[in-house]
Amino acid sequence: MGGIHGVTTEDIMDWALEIAGQDTMPIDSGIHVRGDNIRRVLFGIDVAAPELQLGKDIGVDLVIAHHPPDALVNFPKIFERHVDLMVGAGIPEDRARGAIEPMTERWQDRFHSANYDHVVSVARLLNLPYMNIHNPLDELGRQRMAAAVAGIKASQPLQDVIAALNTLDEIKNAPIEPQVAVGSFDSPAGRVMVVHGAGTNGGYEIAREYFDHGIGTVVYIHLATDARLKLHNEARGNVIVVGHLPGDLVGIEPFAALMRRRGLDVIGFSGIA
Repeated sequence: MGGIHGVTTEDIMDWALEIAGQDTMPIDSGIHVRGDNIRRVLFGIDVAAPELQLGKDIGVDLVIAHHPPDALVNFPKIFERHVDLMVGAGIPEDRARGAIEPMTERWQDRFHSANYDHVVSVARLLNLPYMNIHNPLDELGRQRMAAAVAGIKASQPLQDVIAALNTLDEIKNAPIEPQVAVGSFDSPAGRVMVVHGAGTNGGYEIAREYFDHGIGTVVYIHLATDARLKLHNEARGNVIVVGHLPGDLVGIEPFAALMRRRGLDVIGFSGIA
């Protein structure tokens, strides 16, 4: 661990890739201001300029965010992971790519209007190491949720899917409960697919493709109201929503624990214990 400069930002990114079973840093994660001799870390889901100043004021060596800053202008390329998940579930690649197109266009429009230098420039001026780790931790969370529901049979009701998800402490102990967003508690689950770890939620188009190709229930971490109403009216399948914060924490909390085991003083905030 570490080396001549102690623990570095690169070491911490490598730990995240290791825990997720990944080989390369995904496009939605990055070391924005690198650092050496990291001992004390401020770790939050959302970090902007005020939180960087907070880190400086309390004397940490590094601020880690989960969600990426606008500096990562190639963020929409992470949606290719939705294609991988859909193809793995039996959806033809051309249909999968068609499903991510509207989402990709919306996010590309956002980045053309964003001030992509803002947060990173504050970290540089403060001379404060700053990084974000997004997909590796979401992928870990996806793996853990998928393992939790793996034993659900097609004939079992959605309430059994929710019970399985509640075996994960991050979901069970959250102030919000998993919600049947489309369907009802006694609806049969069919094949269950956890759709997470691909940049952002799949929304209407991606859920529709899963339903059209044999998936009975998708598990999302959030779902917009307009998408929920469209899926409800079409009645093709079920959607369970676990909540954005609990869903993220399923991958984040094990990584925070790993950093602590490896000797770092991790101060959690912005949703992280």
